[in-house]
Amino acid sequence: MGKDEYFPLFETKQAKGRLVYRVFATSIFVAICVILIYRGAYLPNKNGEGRLGWVLLFMAEIWFTFYWILSQLLRWNCIYRYSFKDRLSKRYENDLPKVDIFVCTADPLIEPPLMVINTVLSVLAYDYPPEKLSIYLSDDGGSVFTFYALFEASHFSKNWLPYCKKYKVEPRSPAAYFRSMPKPFDATHSSHLASIKVPLLCIFKV
Repeated sequence: MGKDEYFPLFETKQAKGRLVYRVFATSIFVAICVILIYRGAYLPNKNGEGRLGWVLLFMAEIWFTFYWILSQLLRWNCIYRYSFKDRLSKRYENDLPKVDIFVCTADPLIEPPLMVINTVLSVLAYDYPPEKLSIYLSDDGGSVFTFYALFEASHFSKNWLPYCKKYKVEPRSPAAYFRSMPKPFDATHSSHLASIKVPLLCIFKV
């Protein structure tokens, strides 16, 4: 672990433009106060025309003011937090719990085997200790197509999982990755990529 043990797991940054927003919110608050003062100062007499409507508007504006102040409590000091997942793995890798993930499917027409297998492969490629990660596919429909797709995916995963870890692939769903894949960066990347395309075609044929 070394020095990584003392690195923060997340970083907090203040949002830009806070001063501009605070000036804007203050101007809105002043305008609301002026409206409330006007409503209270010029309240019609009991026998005056439109008194009920005036009172109802006054109550609605008071409720709006209360709601607006509550919303500003969250927006007045807006911040963003950025997490460092790699530091979490380095610090607590030996203490991470075992995780079981269940992927359920029932109808190969509504849930095509390609979609199911892409889900399974993306879960298998999680950045998590493989000895602590177990994935189960539950097919309530007992589809032969899903079974065959899973059989082909088991062979494809032997190339796909090392590829994801080596090149830090994102997203890790094969279908989503190959749709958004840029051109190969170098010859090594290209040759390794070519070697994993063949098993993927088997899954697409299902």
